[in-house]
Amino acid sequence: MRNNIRTFLAHPRLRDYRLLCVLWLFIGFISALTKLHAYNNFMIFRGVFWHTWQQLPLYAEYPAEYFDTNHYGPLFSVVIMPFAVVPSWMGVTMWCVALSMGLYVTIRRSLFTDRQQVFLLWFCAHELLTALFMQQFNVAITAIILLAFFLIEKERDFWAAFFIILGTMVKLYGIVGLAFFFFSRHKGRLVLSLIVWSLILFALPMLMSSPEYICEQYREWYASLTVKNGLNQTSIAQNISLLGMVRRISGCMAYSDLWIIIPGLLLFALPYLRLSQYRHMAFRQTLLASVLMFCVLFSTGSESSGYIIALVGVVVWYTAAPWKRTGWDVALMVFVFVLSSLSPSDLFPAYLRKEWVQPYALKALPVTLVWLKLCWEMMTRDFSKCEEQFTNTQ
Repeated sequence: MRNNIRTFLAHPRLRDYRLLCVLWLFIGFISALTKLHAYNNFMIFRGVFWHTWQQLPLYAEYPAEYFDTNHYGPLFSVVIMPFAVVPSWMGVTMWCVALSMGLYVTIRRSLFTDRQQVFLLWFCAHELLTALFMQQFNVAITAIILLAFFLIEKERDFWAAFFIILGTMVKLYGIVGLAFFFFSRHKGRLVLSLIVWSLILFALPMLMSSPEYICEQYREWYASLTVKNGLNQTSIAQNISLLGMVRRISGCMAYSDLWIIIPGLLLFALPYLRLSQYRHMAFRQTLLASVLMFCVLFSTGSESSGYIIALVGVVVWYTAAPWKRTGWDVALMVFVFVLSSLSPSDLFPAYLRKEWVQPYALKALPVTLVWLKLCWEMMTRDFSKCEEQFTNTQ
């Protein structure tokens, strides 16, 4: 049976990038076309541009335009502009396709091996569809984190800094790109570039509004995120993270998340002590995987459609190791795909989804187990082994 599965997975058609490109392009189109009757998130995004142009409050409610409120930074008005100035049906289609193909091109232009790229593109295709159904910017955040890592690897720190600041000023998540600072060969250049891009991107939205307006909106953004963090604690659609899972399973709401976040930060930071492992790409890629999972597992703002970030991290963890993966690792990957990826879809039993997965944020469970195993591997395993010492069993 295992040999038959290996033979099937080794079929040349499954490794054809033309097929994978068409698949990801199709996912972008179909996710938009099936939502042309209801694309509230895109209307919020579209409103960021027009409200900035008109110098209206970015974080107020606009019930005549959409429900919910905006939680993206003022810089997002520049990002969304090309998709906001066209008719909304065209804009949402262009948006979903741009997100899908942007992440596809990022993966293809990365330093991942062909084996890693193919596995990533197949394994994460369903999660991409879940994210695009909600028109979520999390797809772009995934690409931004990958770009920050690989541009530092390519010694293009100036542009790595651009993506770190871009992601930070749009949705804060981009700040995790600073985790790759110690891998930079030009730390001074990286710091200077971060300062330069911070000034440029902070001022950029002022070209369509005014300095006073943008400064005020950044203050309002901070206030809105503070309020949203409190609301996330009790929302069933938010805090789908390790933090939320612990709260919901325990039923306790009185404690501070710092009781979980601080130990998590310590676990995340401990591998940095293994300086001798820095020179191994497998070690650095595993840290990339940790970053991708950490920012989802330890955020109260994590939602189901944000798991495209974490699942890319799971695949990087699985494929980066310079040793043969065990049956337990394979079982973990299956667990991730079934519970973390399929659970929001109609392919998963509705009873289990409504009675167990959603109420207890169990989508976070498989990714949490993978991240804990990753932390243990980064502290105990030798990443210097040659890739030739293990075979492709994925």
